[in-house]
Amino acid sequence: MPLSLRLAPSPTSFRYSPTASTGAVGFPPVKQHCQILNSGVATKIGFCSGGGGGVLDSGKRIGSYVVRCSLETVNVSVGQVTEVDKDTFWPIVKAAGDKIVVLDMYTQWCGPCKVIAPKYKELSEKYQDMVFLKLDCNQENKPLAKELGIRVVPTFKILKDSKVVKEVTGAKYEDLLAAIEAARSG
Repeated sequence: MPLSLRLAPSPTSFRYSPTASTGAVGFPPVKQHCQILNSGVATKIGFCSGGGGGVLDSGKRIGSYVVRCSLETVNVSVGQVTEVDKDTFWPIVKAAGDKIVVLDMYTQWCGPCKVIAPKYKELSEKYQDMVFLKLDCNQENKPLAKELGIRVVPTFKILKDSKVVKEVTGAKYEDLLAAIEAARSG
């Protein structure tokens, strides 16, 4: 059963300059590359629309409009492990709402990470009421790994209401299982 999470940053806008292909009057929704300002999110594909209500500052710059942009829907399937990165992690955690989120922080070269990966997948299939994520702690995701305080891999973080409530370091399946159960009951 897929759980569809709509990622929409807090109210934000970006500048969109119409071209001949989109037309300057009555913008239809278009799939457009956009830079979302003040959100910390890199350029993403979004559904952007404008029109009468979207024209907020046309007097400031000819042909430039401020319009809303929300990121595409991210499908997080219950019963599966979803790979995240520094750009998608927090939006997915926030979109999960009151669901418990379990994060596996690993690296490609880590032997114990590879050993526990199939067991982690089994946990995602067993606990259908939780969201299971994986983060490759490579150079690209280093800022997020640092923010989350990772020191060894694998490290498992259990989040409730966007806050870390439990942590398990090392490939300790029984400890991870106990932490999940404690988070569910607490």
